[in-house]
Amino acid sequence: MGSRDGGSTGGQGYAADIDSIREAQARIAPYVHRTPVLSSTSIDAIVGKQLFFKCECFQKAGAFKIRGASNSIFALDDEQASKGVVTHSSGNHAAAVALAAKLRGIPAHIVIPKNAPACKVDNVKRYGGHIIWSDVSIESRESVCERVQKETGAVLIHPFNNKYTISGQGTVSLELLEQVPEIDTIVVPISGGGLISGVALAAKAINPSIRILAAEPKGADDSAQSKAAGRIITLPSTNTIADGLRAFLGDLTWPVVRDLVDDIIVVDDNAIVDAMKICYEILKVAVEPSGAIGLAAVLSEEFKESSAWHESSKIGIIVSGGNVDLGVLWESLHKR
Repeated sequence: MGSRDGGSTGGQGYAADIDSIREAQARIAPYVHRTPVLSSTSIDAIVGKQLFFKCECFQKAGAFKIRGASNSIFALDDEQASKGVVTHSSGNHAAAVALAAKLRGIPAHIVIPKNAPACKVDNVKRYGGHIIWSDVSIESRESVCERVQKETGAVLIHPFNNKYTISGQGTVSLELLEQVPEIDTIVVPISGGGLISGVALAAKAINPSIRILAAEPKGADDSAQSKAAGRIITLPSTNTIADGLRAFLGDLTWPVVRDLVDDIIVVDDNAIVDAMKICYEILKVAVEPSGAIGLAAVLSEEFKESSAWHESSKIGIIVSGGNVDLGVLWESLHKR
């Protein structure tokens, strides 16, 4: 059985739409947390805008990924599920698939590159996932994953380029706009594009004038390059502390990013670390680098010099995860 790519359901030919995202919300409700939205008058004063932090760092498995993983896994029929599931991931998606499979009572084969953060590998082990190691490259991850899939008959649960994954991630947006309906701008980390695709599709269906901004690390700025070129650009290598933001856009996520993401703000690793410190010291929340990048983007000069800055007053920031590799964090802080 191949991956659960599903057919295209949106009027624009997108892989997901508001209906598939609402279906996902109903399907995953028993298995995920409705995460809180935090705010801080101190951070608002620093930024000069009202910020609303959607704290997926408090989600099961420590990140938003459980939404897409549980939607994908609980959408399988019993025959498909009986063979188990397989995926490749350097972190949060791996843990999410392991946990969702455990909740469904089926095996999870997780292909993980050798450079994955220890804290994220530990999460996979904690949830009973069967780990298969690969080399660091995407090509190695995919080829090992394909081999495991052939050997086991497991269903591929793609980290982002999949209708069920995108629809599950879009439930973040549904919740946020139920919690704070007056938000006019949402800032979302971007990597493979599953989260931002789901968020954009749901948010623009609810409020067509809402602004969707992507936040991307300078050392992995393929999405910004893709947006500028009008086609998918991949990079020969990536280099960023934001280990969760190293994937490249897929053929299902790219059209949504191309059409519905209003702008991409690129920030460097120092800005990400500064934003993490603010989250720790003022918001009192442990945020991984990929989760802090939204705040880094809002604090950036690039944003402050844009028209979006003047048109935004209530900004939602998706804090995508809280699985911090503390060894890397302390090392980066000591280098400063």
